[in-house]
Amino acid sequence: MEQTLGVAHRLFAARGYRDVTMEEIAAAVGVTKPLLYNYFGNKEQLYIACMERSGDALTKTVADAVAATASPGDALGAGVHAFFAFLDDDRAAWTVLFDETLPQSGDVADRVADYRGQIVAMVSGTLLAQLAERQREGARVEVEALSTALLGAAEALARWWLRTEALAAEEAAELLIATVAPGLIARASKSSRGGSTAS
Repeated sequence: MEQTLGVAHRLFAARGYRDVTMEEIAAAVGVTKPLLYNYFGNKEQLYIACMERSGDALTKTVADAVAATASPGDALGAGVHAFFAFLDDDRAAWTVLFDETLPQSGDVADRVADYRGQIVAMVSGTLLAQLAERQREGARVEVEALSTALLGAAEALARWWLRTEALAAEEAAELLIATVAPGLIARASKSSRGGSTAS
């Protein structure tokens, strides 16, 4: 089982979900295709098993980083740095988790959404916990929205970084933090004080 997951993970990371077949994986592992289907059911379920390794590693990396912070600014910075450090250390895991050839619906898409949701929940939960208790409910919606926006920006910048490698991973993280984080923190702080959201 472990050997199969290792081989499948490497193939999916190298060529993407769409272009890898169960027959190819079976041949690379040295088992029959029916046996592979017997273990995993179908290609989607095999991919999800590979994705769980990547997703669990990423969420743990971000969770460990933000858990050690004491302010919203520190939490955002630590989360972004952890995200890019993960990308730099394990590009195969990143590729499997954020493969652009993945189906847009079905079990795989649902699992990707779950991991994104976990990261957003971790970051927003950490930010909310660092606000005074009386401020949290008023800030909750905007903090969750801003955490989602930050993750989207991190993913987009990471794709650019992988394609160009024009900056070191740490520099890319710093660029995102310096550009986006001050506005996000200010907005969340304004919301927590009950400020108007009108322009």
